[in-house]
Amino acid sequence: MKVQNVMEIVVRDVIGEYKEQLNMPCTCTHCMNDVLAMTLNNLPPRYIVDQANSAYIRAVHQADRQGATAILTKVAWAAGIVAENPRCENMNTMKKPSNE
Repeated sequence: MKVQNVMEIVVRDVIGEYKEQLNMPCTCTHCMNDVLAMTLNNLPPRYIVDQANSAYIRAVHQADRQGATAILTKVAWAAGIVAENPRCENMNTMKKPSNE
């Protein structure tokens, strides 16, 4: 039996839509997955067992303006934390101290 958290799809869509507005210093896969994980850990899951229900659940979240705003708020919060504390190799190599 396959169970899927539709909230993951919804959050991925929101991150993709607002990626440029998040003003992150790095948008590599690792950083964006950190944003996704932090956001999902702070939202209630919405599990389905039938893929046919996925579109319906996603549409409900998009139509619910308060719910959509709550998701975007959580994404922005997570993006802020990841931007301040990136764990990817891209940012770690940029932070290396100079030998001056």
